[in-house]
Amino acid sequence: MLTVLRLVLVPIFVLTLFVGDGHEPAWRLTAFAIFVVAVLTDRLDGALARSLGMVTEFGTLADPIADKALIGAALIGLWVLGDLPWWVPAVILTREIGITVLRLAVLYRGVIPASRGGKLKALVQAVAIGLFVLPLSGTWLSLAWAVMIAAIALTVLTGIDYLISAARDVGAGPTPC
Repeated sequence: MLTVLRLVLVPIFVLTLFVGDGHEPAWRLTAFAIFVVAVLTDRLDGALARSLGMVTEFGTLADPIADKALIGAALIGLWVLGDLPWWVPAVILTREIGITVLRLAVLYRGVIPASRGGKLKALVQAVAIGLFVLPLSGTWLSLAWAVMIAAIALTVLTGIDYLISAARDVGAGPTPC
């Protein structure tokens, strides 16, 4: 249910982000609140599913889709509004889509689990995007850029780490049954 809620929140977040000219402080705060709720439902969803033993095929498939939809919609929305240059969503979304395709390509060998670096990347991305959704300026906007640069660095580094791990696993040959 939490994954479905997150999927439903994505278009609501986008609509709220674009109300008026997309830069009205009250609406940006509302969009931020919706974004935070969506991010928190992701954390809560995974924790509940694991602790209650309720990991399902639907959740395993839908959860990353909901994550990519939220992050992608936010990045593209912020680019369209002129708050981020085109290369920020391009770098982050290329990595996210690339690793998703990689995971599907090597699925026969088993699931590539999220690494600690991947989890840290997701957290820093969410914080950076959340800061850019807020109506910030001056020093606060500089802080948002510092967090975004860290998110981009983690995005690239963890993407490379996944590629190396996948190449190592594929090169090791088939796993005995």
